[in-house]
Amino acid sequence: MAQAPIARPAVQSLRRSLIREVANAGMGRADVLAFWFGESDQPTPAFIRDAAGRALAEGRTFYTHNLGRPDLRAALSTYLGGLHGAPIGVERLAITSSGVSALMLAAQAVVEPGDKVAVVTPVWPNVAEIPRILGAQITPVSLEPRNGRWGLDLDRLLAALTPDTRALFLNSPNNPTGWMLAAEDRQAILDHCRRLGIWIMADDVYERLSFSGSGSAPSFLPLADPQDRLISTNSFSKAWRMTGWRLGWMVAPAELNEALGVLLEYNTSCAPDFVQEGALAALTQGEPSVAALRAELAAARDQVLTGLRAIPGIEAPEPDGGLYAFFRLAGHDDSLALAKALVAEAGLGLAPGAAFGDEGEGWLRWCFAARPEKNAAGLERLARYLARR
Repeated sequence: MAQAPIARPAVQSLRRSLIREVANAGMGRADVLAFWFGESDQPTPAFIRDAAGRALAEGRTFYTHNLGRPDLRAALSTYLGGLHGAPIGVERLAITSSGVSALMLAAQAVVEPGDKVAVVTPVWPNVAEIPRILGAQITPVSLEPRNGRWGLDLDRLLAALTPDTRALFLNSPNNPTGWMLAAEDRQAILDHCRRLGIWIMADDVYERLSFSGSGSAPSFLPLADPQDRLISTNSFSKAWRMTGWRLGWMVAPAELNEALGVLLEYNTSCAPDFVQEGALAALTQGEPSVAALRAELAAARDQVLTGLRAIPGIEAPEPDGGLYAFFRLAGHDDSLALAKALVAEAGLGLAPGAAFGDEGEGWLRWCFAARPEKNAAGLERLARYLARR
């Protein structure tokens, strides 16, 4: 009898998406207010859509360079140099078909089966599961709520980064907690990883969605040498409301870029020309739009946190950046069961904290990148649900 056709063990052991499990339970129901996915409820700005539309109308539907169009990479180099106050040459840049594709490519480039990889958690599941797909052994280093904010124990992180560690995966601002790496901690982490030859995989997708007032979160890019073992992955999805466009980028040592081009060929070959045209418009015309989004998110954060904290039994630490409130309810330890109950009984769609690793269990994530009236209605539904209990 033939052996059952099943996936290899590393794939079978991957966590299923608990966010999708909850969303699937509520999709198709017009009465559900959904805050489970990490995206704005507003469409991509018109100037970006128009630029891509013109390119599509012109018939620009052919293959492009593996690493991305030269004009887009040049614009990205200018953008990043201005943002971080340090030159980022085009020879270090690659355009990818989504930010998650950038994470996968970065991991494929440097992670091998059996490698030890440290991951700051709780975190968007793709960040931890991608190296696991490649056979890596994951060492979580958990953030902790302290004094009304999420914090990282730097000494504990450095202790986990041992000589046999291949890479550190770090997402800041963090999904789901909104934690942001302190500027003063960057050098210590960079020096430690340099000394031990550890790669830093910085998932910087939320860097423009910082509430610090600086317009950008602290980054390793202005501190690192071009040859440092640092790969910054990013996306057009969040800051420019382009989630459905599936376009991202990477900053890596120039010596790695040829290999990344080969990996791109064997993963997606290249990003679509007309989508890159929209991204070009985002980089060259989009600063007012990014500033407006950041102001909207700051107001939404205040609205949702104020509403959550007014409900007895809720702990809601302050996020430093991103799109999310990560909170927990006293007496509710099974986040998946609670999230499903909220969909079924309150018409409220939230992401279960367990989706972000064991360290997130007991918490819920609320994407507050929504219109004020939608956030207000969601808060009312949550309060009513809990009052009945």
